[in-house]
Amino acid sequence: MEAETGNGGGRPRGSAASDGVRGTVEAQEVREPEGADEIRQAERIRERVEEVYRAESRRVLATLIRLLGGDFDLAEEALHDAFAAALDRWPHDGLPSNPRAWLVSAGRFRAIDVLRRRARFDASLAHVADRLGDGVTEPEPYDDEAIVDDRLRLVFTCCHPALPAHARVALTLREVCGLTTEEIARAFLTGAPTVAQRIVRAKTKIRDAGIPYRVPGPAELPERLGTVLQVVYLVFNEGYSASSGESLTRPDLSGEAIRLGRLLVELLPEPEVQGLLALMLLHESRRAARTSEDGEIVLLEDQDRSRWDRGLIAEGRALVERALSSGRIGPYALQAAISAVHAESPDAESTDWSQIVGLYDVLARIAPSPVVGLNRAVAVAMRDGPAAGIALIDAILDRGDLADYHLAHSARAELCRRLGRTAEARAAYRRALELARQEPERRLLERRLAELASGAARAG
Repeated sequence: MEAETGNGGGRPRGSAASDGVRGTVEAQEVREPEGADEIRQAERIRERVEEVYRAESRRVLATLIRLLGGDFDLAEEALHDAFAAALDRWPHDGLPSNPRAWLVSAGRFRAIDVLRRRARFDASLAHVADRLGDGVTEPEPYDDEAIVDDRLRLVFTCCHPALPAHARVALTLREVCGLTTEEIARAFLTGAPTVAQRIVRAKTKIRDAGIPYRVPGPAELPERLGTVLQVVYLVFNEGYSASSGESLTRPDLSGEAIRLGRLLVELLPEPEVQGLLALMLLHESRRAARTSEDGEIVLLEDQDRSRWDRGLIAEGRALVERALSSGRIGPYALQAAISAVHAESPDAESTDWSQIVGLYDVLARIAPSPVVGLNRAVAVAMRDGPAAGIALIDAILDRGDLADYHLAHSARAELCRRLGRTAEARAAYRRALELARQEPERRLLERRLAELASGAARAG
């Protein structure tokens, strides 16, 4: 009884020997090795360095590119050197009050050191190192506001109209978003060496053409901003509806585009920037409902709207209202307004198609294109009936504008199917299938053709 009472009533009984072993283990568990606090502190600092890298590395790179005279490669080397220095010094010195500014200063200091060492073999670099150094002997902080502005400079430089379109996309994803060459190659179904070559050529073009590392002035901004928004929207579209391959979407790409859109709205809150971000958010809100559990396409009219992301819709609608209230209405804001009408509708039948057609009428006036005409034709079909839509699509196809665009043929096929014009529907679906490159779309078209064949067999 005493033995049982002695162990507190909560620990199993055992021999004195086993209790002795247990006591030794418990003592070992509570006794920490010398320097344990320092080890934990160093580990926390390393984790913090990794967090700072994820959150700040692209900002730091943007500023280093400016400070190092637009030399992308030297800035990237300096970025990695700065983080290596942080891993070495922060565990001993502690986390600086402004990690981003510390990294910028450390990166610049180390880049200057690199140039001075290289100057032993190339005398022309000595002057560059002296100019960049300007008496700097130790890292010193830099103005936070200037660092923020550098992010916008980097976006505009990567999207400069002097660069080929594919190079703008690759360079933006690499330098602004931080994607690796391999990730960009996988996203656009391109070989990594090809992507790497595009990036190298783009950097060379920036250097040799003297492309300035700055945000355009008021006179240049409308044209240059348009190029930036085109690049961001191209990245989003490839992520939201991949141009080819097994998967309908590439969430990593659309996510990067939305991140860029948020950055642009934060740094340059122009109506069209707000409109583009709104458009991307409203489209993104439907992602979960766009495919079935087995990866098949679910068309807009058949989607379970309870699966739409109401948070993204609310954010997108607020941005649309801000953009439209400015009085400076552009194509992205109008497209976002059209998406907002869809988002407000509880189901396809109650959609305000008259309002959508009206918005497309305005869009067709300020930014006419065959694709805008096609989308308007579909909206007219929903408002006035399939025959009205077919007439408009036929006019577009007769002009040859969208003869090789699979969505034009699939839209015509769908409208013909609804009218019972089976032979025309079958021909249009077959033409769309010939042109489609994305596997989920091809399977949808094949299902439609099979449904037509099945219906014809039952009718026979």
